[in-house]
Amino acid sequence: MRVVGRAEAQVPAAGPIRPKLYDEEVMTESNEIPEPPAIAWEVFPGEAMDRARVYAELLAGPGVERGLLGPREVPRIWDRHMLNCGVVAEVVPENTTLVDIGSGAGLPGVVLAIIRPDVRVTLLEPLLRRTVFLSEITEILKLDNVEVLRGRAEELAYKRVFDVATARAVAPLDRLVAWSLPLLREGGELLAMKGERAAEEIENARRQLQASGARSVELVTVGEGKVEPPTTLVRVVAGRPPGNGKRRRRKR
Repeated sequence: MRVVGRAEAQVPAAGPIRPKLYDEEVMTESNEIPEPPAIAWEVFPGEAMDRARVYAELLAGPGVERGLLGPREVPRIWDRHMLNCGVVAEVVPENTTLVDIGSGAGLPGVVLAIIRPDVRVTLLEPLLRRTVFLSEITEILKLDNVEVLRGRAEELAYKRVFDVATARAVAPLDRLVAWSLPLLREGGELLAMKGERAAEEIENARRQLQASGARSVELVTVGEGKVEPPTTLVRVVAGRPPGNGKRRRRKR
């Protein structure tokens, strides 16, 4: 795991996170982490399940303590968070580079890194306390395919290039398109996790999609039979950027 960014030398005194190192008052009978459902072993195959269980505990403990996850989310941590993000791996191409924009507590970036060791994941997050959390959990989980980067997508525009960008509960689609497409190679994909208003967001983003040189946009459903409701993605394929854009093709 590699940590990069403005705050490398500013790790606060909160101390490292370890599994089950949390305030017992946070974990009450009403929000104890549930056992994973049977389908979780299919979404997180092999050793991935061991890491997933530790990550879920870290979210429910230190994640709640540090304000990265609400206490009410703990009882539904598997269905609403772990599995909901995990099924996105179904549409991530093999051996790619992926940037998780506004990674927060690591959803979906950490989950995808756990399931897909072939994918090199950059967790991009502007807030120091969140990048500290991400750095600590990736060390605990021994995720060698993860880089934690403190910063904003706009600051990386045309400086770094990725095959895939992901985002969950970060911003409306038009802003996500403006932030993410300058980070993608030509033909790269934005996979934006969206809800019931996904189609409406696409219509509202038409002008920005055109301005950003998007090649195509479509709704994709993943996780049918595994999560209820299935996860809805807006997939935007990056084309050649307009004007003076410098988007690069993937090296073969």
